[in-house]
Amino acid sequence: MDYFGLDPDERVIAETAAEFADKRITPYAMEWDATKHFPVDVLRAAAELGMAAVYCAEDVGGSGLRRLDGVRIFEQVATGCPTIAAFLSIHNMCTWMVDTYGTAEQRKALVPQLASMELIASYCLTEPGAGSDAGALRTKAIRDGEHYVIDGVKQFISGAGVSDVYVVMARTGGSGPRGISAFVVDKDTPGVSFGADEVKMGWNAQPTAQVVFEGVRVPLDALLGGTEGTGFGVAMNGLNGGRVNIAACSLGGAQAAFDKAVSYLASREAFGMTLLDEPTIRFTLADMATKLETSRNLLWRAASAIDDDHPDKVELCAMAKRYVTDTCFDVADQALQLHGGYGYLREYGVEKIVRDLRVHRILEGTNEIMRVVIGRAVAGGARKTTEAARARAS
Repeated sequence: MDYFGLDPDERVIAETAAEFADKRITPYAMEWDATKHFPVDVLRAAAELGMAAVYCAEDVGGSGLRRLDGVRIFEQVATGCPTIAAFLSIHNMCTWMVDTYGTAEQRKALVPQLASMELIASYCLTEPGAGSDAGALRTKAIRDGEHYVIDGVKQFISGAGVSDVYVVMARTGGSGPRGISAFVVDKDTPGVSFGADEVKMGWNAQPTAQVVFEGVRVPLDALLGGTEGTGFGVAMNGLNGGRVNIAACSLGGAQAAFDKAVSYLASREAFGMTLLDEPTIRFTLADMATKLETSRNLLWRAASAIDDDHPDKVELCAMAKRYVTDTCFDVADQALQLHGGYGYLREYGVEKIVRDLRVHRILEGTNEIMRVVIGRAVAGGARKTTEAARARAS
């Protein structure tokens, strides 16, 4: 990553994450992918450096950093392995939800353990019949005296079966977003079970499976924040951060693929010169480098919008998620192409990056839904401009 414009503290944060990736992730990432190994010990080592509660309050063990710092951290971790960076970002989202929306008792009891990753967290929103339309979820939580009883199925859950706690969105009221509440459910609660690990194209270094809730009784204090009906707002606010984080993971993976391509081209000779000296290849590299830089700038802009609570933060996060994940997948794919046939071989590591980055265009809201969000904002702005002009003319 280019450290231009970073102050000394910001530089140390990014460099620490980069060094961690170089030493603890990069040398092992291909083996983890091949063996489908989920390196919990490495995640906990990252937590020791403050990477498990990046933007949570310091009074409960968080690092107290900004979203802007967070995307720089996740980019650097993703240069080692996008899959590990992505899971770390999901855990951070869960930790942030408890810190931001939890009661004082929930914050004190849970956030320190999440910050150390003594407790590992997964996020349960998506269902077999509710993906892009999250407000249509069917998992129910029915009040029964001093408990809620949760029934439902969650789909595509990262960390399912390994994570210790699950932030679960369930319906406590009527239809629509206002009927949704958030719960923190322990893995060992009777009635919680897990489907078989999904066989995936990428993201093999983290488990993905269904989480099934059958008559799961949780105490009233499992309700996040202690108030029903706030879950959809928690989920949507969490997704703003989730979108920039997954974009950062795409950027880090694409940067690693680009660096691999440049190194390969510098060592590969053809027609009496290295491939790096071929003008048409330089044109391709120029376009790739420009895409990485524009992605980074848009990503930082969106992350800063969250930090500043900018009125356009939702659209900016959608723009960053859509543009960066699409663009960086293209960069990684082009890096594979520049390797020729060698890029298709596992030992060069580029095909793994391509496989890992593909899903980033689907999760945290598909890129088609991101266009819906952006288009709605553009249309809304146009209406306001038109109405203001009419008001001035009248």
